[in-house]
Amino acid sequence: MPKMICFAFILIIISSGCRKEERITTDQNAMLAFSTDSVLFDTVFTSVGSITKGIKILNKNNAAISISDIGLAGGNSSAFNININGENASTKRNLIISARDSINVFVKVTINPNTNGLPFIVQDSIIFNTNGNRQVIQLAAYGQNAVFINGSSINTNTTWTDDLPYIINGAVTVRSNSSLTVQPGARLYFHKDASLNIEGNLIANGSINKPILFCSDRLESLYSNEPGQWKGIFLKRTGSGEIKYATIKNASVGITSDSLSINANPKLILSNTIIKNMQVAAYIGYHSELLAFNNLFYNCGNYLIYAVGGGHYNLKQNTFAGYNLNFPRKTAALSFSDYLSTKAYNNLSLDLTNNIIWGSLSNELDIQQKTSAIVQSNIWNNLIKTTVTTYASNDNILNTDPAFVSQRLENFELTSGSPALKKGYDLSTDVYFNSYLNRDIKNMTRFFPSSLGCYEKN
Repeated sequence: MPKMICFAFILIIISSGCRKEERITTDQNAMLAFSTDSVLFDTVFTSVGSITKGIKILNKNNAAISISDIGLAGGNSSAFNININGENASTKRNLIISARDSINVFVKVTINPNTNGLPFIVQDSIIFNTNGNRQVIQLAAYGQNAVFINGSSINTNTTWTDDLPYIINGAVTVRSNSSLTVQPGARLYFHKDASLNIEGNLIANGSINKPILFCSDRLESLYSNEPGQWKGIFLKRTGSGEIKYATIKNASVGITSDSLSINANPKLILSNTIIKNMQVAAYIGYHSELLAFNNLFYNCGNYLIYAVGGGHYNLKQNTFAGYNLNFPRKTAALSFSDYLSTKAYNNLSLDLTNNIIWGSLSNELDIQQKTSAIVQSNIWNNLIKTTVTTYASNDNILNTDPAFVSQRLENFELTSGSPALKKGYDLSTDVYFNSYLNRDIKNMTRFFPSSLGCYEKN
């Protein structure tokens, strides 16, 4: 038996040695095929690398083909970097692809700063020389200069303008007795796990034509609606703020506030703002204070508003749409409680007027009193999806679809047949009417009885 095994092994070695090498074609008609003939990168900030994009290089011929030269036209000076079949190199020679086989080329781009304030385009190409043929894959990326802010403290009154976008890396903290003013049209892009911490004052007042943007620094379409890309805005114990005409998106929590105001001014006034695509919640308050007017909240992991430990919440003419593109949510979109822990509970004051509180669950409003603390709530003229029948008083509308234009297309304006039309309580004598409530999120004049929610439809 051992002799037979030995003999078979020798035969295998002999036959392998006699096997002919795979034939390599030199036919000029034998061309390469590509999964794409061009690669375009969306806006890439200068000094910030892009995502990696892959290209498959295919040999559809019945014989092997030798690529005599493959590389970037710009060589080592190119803004693009390529990985050829697992090897980082700007060029590679005599690469053989077997018949009916393929290799992968991966591309990234890093754009160096220059003097351009507006987006600019950076181009290069990958060139393949095979059997006298020259084939090209075009590469292009839109670059954008920016102001880079790396984990720092703001200790004096500071203004951020709309001249260039701001790229925030790490934790940026506005210290006590200092203010950060963000001008209309400013764009704040946060790197992974970055945050804006407010111990002083944040003034971010955009306009209908120049809203302020808070989002992640990944601008590729793949990341456009991806939650959890940065940490969010944190209002600390001494901090306060006003945010108007802004979009806050793609963070873990949009805004976190951990206390009441330390003076007579409100802790946070939020108006005419969209908060969306949050991994956990749009707003979390721990015994805190929020005045919210004409805002749109949607697509957040667990909550749109999560307010515990009591506090003061004045919410008027908002649209809370508890629809989730990415999460199997199980909690009410709006949750309020007087309870924080066995040793921490406080009075809860809640004013809900002219809001739409709707979503995919049977109950989208949860108000809990777990202690002897006082829960004072005014719930008037809202459209609510709820299992609590006691909310039916005070002209609230229960469990009637508000008829959004298209929640799938993220259009939460009201159709002409919406039951939320002309059902709003008259807020013309409200202390915040002239400052915030006389116009809707699109700056349309509000007439009473108004439409419920953030969009007025006359």
